[in-house]
Amino acid sequence: MQRMGMAIGLNAEKVQEYKTLHADVWPGVLKMITECNIRNYSIFLKEPENILFGYWEYHGTDFAADAAKMAADPETQRWWDVCMPCQKPFEHRGPDEWWAMMEEVFHLD
Repeated sequence: MQRMGMAIGLNAEKVQEYKTLHADVWPGVLKMITECNIRNYSIFLKEPENILFGYWEYHGTDFAADAAKMAADPETQRWWDVCMPCQKPFEHRGPDEWWAMMEEVFHLD
């Protein structure tokens, strides 16, 4: 299992919309997340800075393949089309990243 963290900004005028969307995530999106071996997925919001922090545990063996499977899913693409206008990516992130992936520097079970 691999723990993964990521962060992104949230447009101030979209905070309530983003909260409303995530209070009722589409069932097909949730199913795809599970099929792609992601468990224990949480998104946290820090206001008033409007920073989102996402965390999940990856239980698969090929994250790139699972990420590609998720990205190819039409319902997930529609979900991203709704969510992405709410988000404000960080200027300094990886070349192929929307959410900026984070390095784990400490963990305690």
